[in-house]
Amino acid sequence: MQTASSGYKATLVAGLVALAACQGEVEEEAPSEAAAVATELPPIEVADGDGLPAQLPAGLVWETNDTDPVFASPDAKRGGTFRTFMLTFPLTIRRVGPDSNGSFAGPLRYNQLSPVTFHPNTRRPIPSLATHWAYGPDGRSLYYRLNPKARWSDGVPVTADDFVFAVKFMRSKEIVAPWYSNYYTERIRDAKRYDDHTIGIQGADPKPLPEMHYEYAFGPVPRHFHEPRLTADWVQATNWEIEPNTGPYQISKIDKGKAIEMSRKADWWANDERYARHRFNPDKIRYRVIREMNVAYQHYVKGELDTFGLVLPLYWHEKAKGAEYDAGYIAKYWFYNDLPVPSAGMFLNTDNPILADARVRFGLAHAMNFDRVIETVLRGDYDRLPTFQLGFGDYDNRSIAAREFDIDKANAYFDDAGFAERGGDGIRVRDGQRLSLRVTYGAPHHTERLVILREEARKAGVELELQLLDGSSAFKTMQEKKHEIAWMSWSSQGLSPRYWEHFHSANAGKPQTNNLANHASPEMDELIMSFRASSDLEERIALAHRLEQMVHDAGVVIPTFQVPYTREGAWRWVHLPEWLGTRTTGSLFNPHRLSAGIFSSGGLFWIDEPERERTLKAMDEGEAFEPITVMNTDYRAE
Repeated sequence: MQTASSGYKATLVAGLVALAACQGEVEEEAPSEAAAVATELPPIEVADGDGLPAQLPAGLVWETNDTDPVFASPDAKRGGTFRTFMLTFPLTIRRVGPDSNGSFAGPLRYNQLSPVTFHPNTRRPIPSLATHWAYGPDGRSLYYRLNPKARWSDGVPVTADDFVFAVKFMRSKEIVAPWYSNYYTERIRDAKRYDDHTIGIQGADPKPLPEMHYEYAFGPVPRHFHEPRLTADWVQATNWEIEPNTGPYQISKIDKGKAIEMSRKADWWANDERYARHRFNPDKIRYRVIREMNVAYQHYVKGELDTFGLVLPLYWHEKAKGAEYDAGYIAKYWFYNDLPVPSAGMFLNTDNPILADARVRFGLAHAMNFDRVIETVLRGDYDRLPTFQLGFGDYDNRSIAAREFDIDKANAYFDDAGFAERGGDGIRVRDGQRLSLRVTYGAPHHTERLVILREEARKAGVELELQLLDGSSAFKTMQEKKHEIAWMSWSSQGLSPRYWEHFHSANAGKPQTNNLANHASPEMDELIMSFRASSDLEERIALAHRLEQMVHDAGVVIPTFQVPYTREGAWRWVHLPEWLGTRTTGSLFNPHRLSAGIFSSGGLFWIDEPERERTLKAMDEGEAFEPITVMNTDYRAE
């Protein structure tokens, strides 16, 4: 469970690849003539009033969870290659530092385990790197007993020293990761080794007990790997070095610009652990770069990719039909889940003089005809997202409704903001400046949605200039705050909403943070810090409701759509458990561990090689099977 899910970013390809020779195939680049001197990191600095006890506290109540039901199928078979794709090639395979939040960040981070994860159905903590855990008497400390079997991918044991090193590493200037530096300084106040397999972690504030694991239970960093490499050139030198990890898969081949392959560790230390058995079944996962969704779909129906996401109405209703489906070679699955909703929206950069005016922001919200997009392009399959964050139970502020499409209201706001006149092209003008704004996005299949919004907005005198970039470039532009309007979606994670990274002024007016609106409000800052500091559940819920209302009232985000399900297609040789997935399954064919950054729901499918051969033979001979379309509504909200 990687709590650091926010923005981490980017630089140039370079580097030393000595370790890659034994961990994967990469193109070697010449080392620099003069070796840089490794930085000796200082001990963890602990502020007054903080700090874990020197000795492990007496009377700790150690807990574990070896009784929740298993959720993988005992019918699963190990083997085969799972063939999938990514739209862009990553700018780095580092997990932190510049450009690290790109197209391959998920597979990298999900193969670095944390002490615990959460059961995907019961939502209770379950062991991962740790076998047991205890809560400190101060209400903000956690203690973990590590599994002595845990190993890095190069065979080195995982110890408490790797957790202590993680804090020092994340605070270091060499990694150029301001979000991590802040998190591991402000939120993680101390980490202490009590013996090789016992650690303590102290967070900044007390939290409700289950939430403490998500807030403070960070994963280790391989000290033996990074300590000798931590120089002033660390960012460039480690761009393409394969970092040892603790999960089931490791990078085994890099074909730069074209593909990345990960291989299953046959002797993975957790193979026989209760919640890992019968999971992570393919021997290899091949991520091939296909830069356009429609092209990828053609590779899929030719049998060159094993699965394909069909959430988009165009794919489910129109493309996912024909001979391959009618003959039962490809199956279709529609699976409802119960997850935090991604925060999808138009993020308005208030550093832009036009968007600094709240009246313009409100006018824009009323000029966006999302209902027409839903009714036409989206076939009525999606719902309007009413507010920035949703799907956290009692934390949700259900009283908020999204600003509706209303030209009269939009006109009134724009007139009041001084954009009362229109030019010859119908676009509003104020003091010679046109009401023209650039929308930056990185998903080509969203163009049709944005074209409708652009044409509808013209009715209110607004010009939207659509700027389509590849995914990595779009995100880089947004992180560097060079956008005007960012069209994007943040994955929602954890057990409660998060406001600091998106709206606190500490993250405004600077690059490489997730405050894409550059929003700064002293009143909101105070409430955000109160929310972070509170351990009282009722108080936190009340604060979350107020904060969500403040986001709405500021108008810095225009929420777009929500989708309470996954829809996917798979060739008949890709099998799922009888129950398909779990309550928190975000993708049925996710080969890795987590959904929503916390729930251990992935890796349940398997490749049936004999069935592949049978299917290919049937296709050659014109033999058909029964068509397969499955809908599961077990977790559909009432």
